[in-house]
Amino acid sequence: MMSRKPAILVVGGAGYIGSVTNAILVEHGYPTIVLDNLEKGHREAVHPQSAFIEGDIRDRYFVQSVFSDYPIEAVMHFGAYSLVGESMTDPDKYFSNNVEGGHMLLNAMRDHGVERIVFSSTAAVYGNPVTVPIEEDMEKVPINPYGRSKLAFEYMLKSYEEAYGIRYAVLRYFNAAGATEAYGEDHAPETHLIPLTLQVALGKREQIAIYGTDYDTPDGTCLRDYIHVCDLAEAHRLALEFIQSESVTCNLGNGQGFSVREVIETCRAVTGHSIPVQEAPRRPGDPARLTASAQRARTTLGWSPRYPDLRQIVESAWNWHKTHPEGY
Repeated sequence: MMSRKPAILVVGGAGYIGSVTNAILVEHGYPTIVLDNLEKGHREAVHPQSAFIEGDIRDRYFVQSVFSDYPIEAVMHFGAYSLVGESMTDPDKYFSNNVEGGHMLLNAMRDHGVERIVFSSTAAVYGNPVTVPIEEDMEKVPINPYGRSKLAFEYMLKSYEEAYGIRYAVLRYFNAAGATEAYGEDHAPETHLIPLTLQVALGKREQIAIYGTDYDTPDGTCLRDYIHVCDLAEAHRLALEFIQSESVTCNLGNGQGFSVREVIETCRAVTGHSIPVQEAPRRPGDPARLTASAQRARTTLGWSPRYPDLRQIVESAWNWHKTHPEGY
């Protein structure tokens, strides 16, 4: 049984980014409670010093009971579905969890006097940007239900601040990657480029596909902004402290793009594996470049990436996958 000291409720804290952030909070002396339904997360990814509650934020009575039973001082919310393709074929799932589930969470916070929430948002709220790097005040026209569901919850946060005084941090980020020694990326299905490429080196797949080689980029492949998961986690911790006084919305990224070919070449260099490639046609809706301006996070939160180098990111991921070849 955890102590009655006020704790941070980490929703989705058994998932990839949530588990790393939860561990960093614990290391900084925060008592934490992880709430996760384990549909996508892993019980083994929860820090041993954290209390764990299994349940679903779409269950209104369950969520209210969590806030009644535990002394919660703030919330970190990572508990969203995040597969763009799936959101196109099953939007109900995304609006039910990402919007209605978030609604249940905010109502429980309001009803129990919890006044701070850090929200794991996404660059998908911007849609296809007209210019890059993307800044926070640019037009937001999400092109899929996933991005729309995240943006809807952002609007909900703004309304709950105006009406009920709940302060928030919205953190929009791009491609999370990398790992710590204990916590890494274990998705089913896996859709992210770095772990998919490393699966080739592990002998789990024969090759990696490059979707589109004729983009207007230096090597013809898409450019994306990769950020180490530890840097993301540290930004969440800083945001939690910042919103003791006011709300904030920030992009998180390196501010530079790495191409698909650069990622694959880096994986080859780190693993020593040839990693065969299959070139394939473009996928619909893939912009040529997606990079973030993180200047606001730097000046407002005092945040800067500690691991901006792509090789550092890939090496940390590779070390984790080698010791966890079957995941958790």
